[in-house]
Amino acid sequence: MRDLVAEFIGTFALIFIGAGSVAINAGLVAIAFAHGLVIFVMATSFGRISGGHFNPAVSVAAAVTGKLSAGKLGPYLGAQLLGASAAGFALLFLLGNSGSTAGLGTPALGPSVSFAAAIAIEAILTFFLVTVIFNSAVYDKNNVLAPLAIGMTITLGILFGGPLTGGALNPARAFGPALASGMWANQLVYWIGPILGAVGAVLLAKSMNKSK
Repeated sequence: MRDLVAEFIGTFALIFIGAGSVAINAGLVAIAFAHGLVIFVMATSFGRISGGHFNPAVSVAAAVTGKLSAGKLGPYLGAQLLGASAAGFALLFLLGNSGSTAGLGTPALGPSVSFAAAIAIEAILTFFLVTVIFNSAVYDKNNVLAPLAIGMTITLGILFGGPLTGGALNPARAFGPALASGMWANQLVYWIGPILGAVGAVLLAKSMNKSK
């Protein structure tokens, strides 16, 4: 149960701060650092308890390589989606859903970005993220810089991907605000892309760390 509470809180924080920064039009750089910093502090706080996934794509990748048991995968995904949903509705209550806050920070495709291109962008950026997670934290448990490296990878991903796809890199990041706002356009992009990228990254990381 403590694992699930940690995943709920961490995912809630990511969506509340991350999507909230988009909803209030904080600007690309501020939005990127808002996401990166919240993951930095949540991973530092809860990484030793639950692994600090806060992302269904990361949990799926961990299950693929046996770092998360099959029996825990469903509860982890449930806790993450509940945390994301709670954050979405908290933003709806606090900010409303009209004018500048319409969408509550739900990620969206840029005007010239196709569905297929968006999936590729999300997959590539999530590949980088999960590569950093597994090489810096999972296979090197003594790396005190792992939470910072993970948070900064998210920041970099949003600096590039924000104008193109919203830079979600995380199905929960898209799901929570969409549930609260009702804006479901291209939702599959944020499931297919991150999961493909995460699984590819974790398989490569496993082959590179066979002794661990």
